[in-house]
Amino acid sequence: MRLFRPMGGDLADDALLRAVAKGDAEALGIFYDRHSGWLHARLTRRCADPETVREVLQDTFVAVWRSAAGHHGGEAGGWLWVIAARRLVDARRAQERAERARRVEYEPADVAPSAEDRVLTGLEYGDVGAALDRISPELRDVLRATVVDGLTTGETARLLGIPEGTVKTRAMRARKELRLELGRIAPGPGLGGIA
Repeated sequence: MRLFRPMGGDLADDALLRAVAKGDAEALGIFYDRHSGWLHARLTRRCADPETVREVLQDTFVAVWRSAAGHHGGEAGGWLWVIAARRLVDARRAQERAERARRVEYEPADVAPSAEDRVLTGLEYGDVGAALDRISPELRDVLRATVVDGLTTGETARLLGIPEGTVKTRAMRARKELRLELGRIAPGPGLGGIA
């Protein structure tokens, strides 16, 4: 028993497709009415997404409109199914590519923090950060500019608006105070090159 009886006049499929190839939109309408029901049912068995099925069905008949001259006669059902199956595969591939792109866009990559990031995090939140918070702001600014930001004495002087000699003096005092504060926070070996 056929669920979908062919519709659309007495013309055979190959005659309809010859007319479609000549630009006969009415022939395409008859061809669509004759085949869209069973094609939709068959696509639905292959794909659970109704929107994708509708798009594939539409793309299939657009392809028929454009390539009807490529049909070599006889029953058109097999030819039509090949077009639809290829469109379905293309649609699924496009969906998978879009999904992969969406995942890459929204999922943060597993990137280990760089050594510089770890040092800066330690400076900001570790014992050094706590010790920096305890020294005077003008000394802390000089130390952050010269050690954390890596500025030269001249660049630090221009940044803070003070003479270079003052930068050198404050840097020396800041290291001394930082060392004392670190000794209070975490007694043990010094900071090596930092302080």
